[in-house]
Amino acid sequence: MSEAVQELESVAGKYAAEAIKQDGQGARGIAITNYQRAIEALIRLIHLFPENTLNAVYQQHCEQYQKRISELQNSSDNTSPNENNGNNNGSSQGNSNQTVSNNNFDNMIIKEKPNVSWREVIGLEDVKTALRESIVYPARKPELFTLGWPRGILLYGPPGCGKTMLAAATASEIAGYFINVDAASMMSKWLGDAEKNVSKLFHMARDTSKRENTSVIMLIDEVDSLLGNSQNENGGEIRVKNQFLTEMDGINDKGKNLQTYVIAATNKPWKLDWAFLRRFSKRVYIPLPSLEARENLFSLYLAKLKKDSSVNSVELAQLTEGHSASDIRDICQSAQLSVIDEYFSMADSKGDKDLTHVKLRDCTMDDFKKIIKKRKPSVNQGMIQEYTNWTRDFSAL
Repeated sequence: MSEAVQELESVAGKYAAEAIKQDGQGARGIAITNYQRAIEALIRLIHLFPENTLNAVYQQHCEQYQKRISELQNSSDNTSPNENNGNNNGSSQGNSNQTVSNNNFDNMIIKEKPNVSWREVIGLEDVKTALRESIVYPARKPELFTLGWPRGILLYGPPGCGKTMLAAATASEIAGYFINVDAASMMSKWLGDAEKNVSKLFHMARDTSKRENTSVIMLIDEVDSLLGNSQNENGGEIRVKNQFLTEMDGINDKGKNLQTYVIAATNKPWKLDWAFLRRFSKRVYIPLPSLEARENLFSLYLAKLKKDSSVNSVELAQLTEGHSASDIRDICQSAQLSVIDEYFSMADSKGDKDLTHVKLRDCTMDDFKKIIKKRKPSVNQGMIQEYTNWTRDFSAL
């Protein structure tokens, strides 16, 4: 994921957090303003990166925020000034806070049936095999697994190497539900009681699996923020960790007939303690893409670009050793943006406001080489050595 995407996500998250906070305190005007700003940031994100796989999630958040804005605007005519300023201490305030709390949890998770195929996950054959053995095969023929099967899978490795896409593709393979949860958001104070959120999450997954007789895969991203080792843990954080471990025990030991799985993803596996690792019997390293995988990634993205015959995916793959999958996508995107920038600059210099007399040129190999020279990989050798050491001690395919 590019820095621009992460920055806009962060902006939207901050506005949404402030909106929910003010909403809970009854400050409707401020809440509406911040909901609107969150929507604007997400819409800008969707427009700038139309091929982002998370755009459906961003759109759903926009709809939820817009719905809450409408509710606040419709109720404002029947509310006293004191209530608008958050000074109402009656039972209606308690009910409002409960509604906001429920909205917080709904906004934190997205339940969907993804349309992502294994073909879209470039390389990583060993990882795909591990996920098939743990999830796909048991979902198809559970009676073959007389000793049970793993329900906790840890995916770890450098950022931007496809952990989220792997989980979504697995859910798509078995036509199951995919629940994507950001652990950092779950722990965030503005989302309310994290301990209760953990319980709600697992209850919803189990209930969905039973009610619809289907598989449910929960991806808990940045799981180290929820279950990482810390010398400064407070009582609330300890209770959250204990609640999560208890829920995992319920899936592993008591839910023998449930098709409910937890895929935990982290860029920092060394921050996880042994109590957590014991409940995740599959621990799979997601490495940086190989030369062949990089070539395939460039071929995938170049197919969507207007380029000349000098652009060569094999040569580009050789020039990008140590780059992640998201780095490669960012390189292709940056090369395209440089050409588009040149196009608009030329139009502006000619005073051509309707852009009818300016032609968009093809991307060239030189465009890519300039970008690669300026952009360093998001992962360095020191980080790779840390993953290598941890894999040696804790990997479990």
